[in-house]
Amino acid sequence: MASISSKYVSTLLLILLSICLHINCSSAARDLAETTSTEFIRTSCSATTYPKLCYSSLLTHASKIQTSPMLLANAALSVTLASATSTSTMMQKLSQSHGMKPREVSAMQDCMEELSNSVDQISRSIDELGNGKVTNFKLMINDVQTWASAALTDENTCSEGFEGNPMNGKLKTLVREQIVNIAHMTSNALALVNKYASLHS
Repeated sequence: MASISSKYVSTLLLILLSICLHINCSSAARDLAETTSTEFIRTSCSATTYPKLCYSSLLTHASKIQTSPMLLANAALSVTLASATSTSTMMQKLSQSHGMKPREVSAMQDCMEELSNSVDQISRSIDELGNGKVTNFKLMINDVQTWASAALTDENTCSEGFEGNPMNGKLKTLVREQIVNIAHMTSNALALVNKYASLHS
């Protein structure tokens, strides 16, 4: 009876040991994959104009991006779109607030129109880049680059509209900071799109 019991305990210990090894190996593999994708993002972002912003905005998407230049470019466009959309909503609310001068309202409306165009162009870029059935890569990537560049131009135009405008100081700073941030993100996304394009040239 004692020998059966010790054999049972030995088998149970072996099973537990193999489970623990499997869990540790899986965890190690997961950690290695995460480190690899994090390093891939860091290295890729170092080629952008605003590497710190690039890295911080994409780090949370590391597990999805892995080491894919296409997924990296798509994620960069997606986080830019999310930021542009939330800023557009914020500006819409601000433009309806009381106490704004006609010139301030006009500047906000012009900027919102530019930002709306930017959101549309970034959305089109994401759709085009994520299209799995690409028959002509060069045509597809040219479209993405054109739309992302146009979005950046719109954002810069919007930002410049506040430079000489005698707006309320705090409001002007708040809006301009948001727009400049989106322009920087778009610039980074475009750089990553260009890098992805260069791999196919």
